[in-house]
Amino acid sequence: MGKYWSKCAELYNNTNLVVRIIIGIILGITFALIVPNYEWICTLGDLFVGALKAIAPILVFVLVVSSLSQDGKKQDGKFGTVIFLYLISTLCASITAVSVSFLAPQKLILDADITTAYSVPAGIGDVIHNLLINIVVNPIASLTEGNYLGILFWAIIFGISAKTLASVETKKLFSDISECISAVVKWVINLAPLGIMGLVFEAVSTNGLDIFQVYGKLILMLAGCMFFVFFVINPIIVFAMLRINPYPLIFRCFKESGLTAFFTRSSAANIPINMALCEKLGLDKDMYSVSIPLGATINMNGAAVTISVMTLAAVHTLGIPVTLPTALCLSILSAFAACGASGIAGGSLLLIPMACSLFGIPNEIAIEVVGVGFIIGVIQDSLETALNSSADVVFTATADYYAKKKLENK
Repeated sequence: MGKYWSKCAELYNNTNLVVRIIIGIILGITFALIVPNYEWICTLGDLFVGALKAIAPILVFVLVVSSLSQDGKKQDGKFGTVIFLYLISTLCASITAVSVSFLAPQKLILDADITTAYSVPAGIGDVIHNLLINIVVNPIASLTEGNYLGILFWAIIFGISAKTLASVETKKLFSDISECISAVVKWVINLAPLGIMGLVFEAVSTNGLDIFQVYGKLILMLAGCMFFVFFVINPIIVFAMLRINPYPLIFRCFKESGLTAFFTRSSAANIPINMALCEKLGLDKDMYSVSIPLGATINMNGAAVTISVMTLAAVHTLGIPVTLPTALCLSILSAFAACGASGIAGGSLLLIPMACSLFGIPNEIAIEVVGVGFIIGVIQDSLETALNSSADVVFTATADYYAKKKLENK
């Protein structure tokens, strides 16, 4: 019997996560239609969401502290250009997603018992008040209550102080803890197919198959925003820098980097592909050997789109009024949060609660939004990774060509 379960576990772990999630979705729908009274299946979804809810605040805190505490390397102006391009493109992606969400508001199907108990902010004053109060909440309370604004604020403070005062051994300890927590999250995500089966079972048994019409529209919005960013926004940025037709570079990066990243669903796994592409493009190795790994960390256009769209879907579901200043705050916060999405299994989805906290949305509701994200993640995460990773090469090449063009004009 032990060998049987061992083989089952080996088969499960060796099967691609996308395939397992698809199987989990199919089983969840099937069980909901055939045995809708088997409510114990919902427990699998509750356990999965509970585990995410428990580990995500710690993960965000540790990742930010670890990242800020490490000693940075001095780089030339060319490297500064690529960082600027990474950040401005991520901000533009966030603004695009927020704008589209205003034009075509989406709503989610959430737990009625939780959402009816939620108090909607009266306006921008309440939103700003919630923002400021949540930032300075006790760091321990922020971690236990899932207050992501407080977590982010105190993580930045601790990270900056550690960079200045901590010893090399302490900084290494932060890095080791970050890797350990990330490993725990990977273990949780490895069980995502079972959790998603429970979430889908609960959603379909409660709301019927109509729920997929809602999620279908959500997927189309996410996909539309990401394609718009890659084929419209990014080319505009490249053209503004180089004054040449950007599409040969855009299409080549999409073909040789984006398609691979779509199937691997990992920016880190796509780094060797991007490095090889940079070599084919004749770029400066001293730059791309640093900018490509860095891009896998902070160049998160797709993550900014996901965080913005999912957050505003939750906002519209709850009937929260959104003003222009609030939307601008969300664009900036989503772009900033997206820069910390890399290295996290499920990346952008686990940072949705931080953006939701801008509107005073409690962690219980935000985690439900994360659960919805995992249901559509088979498509969403693949598109997001393709956009993120291929754009790393686009902007690395742009920065390199821009530097060479400046030298030629001197």
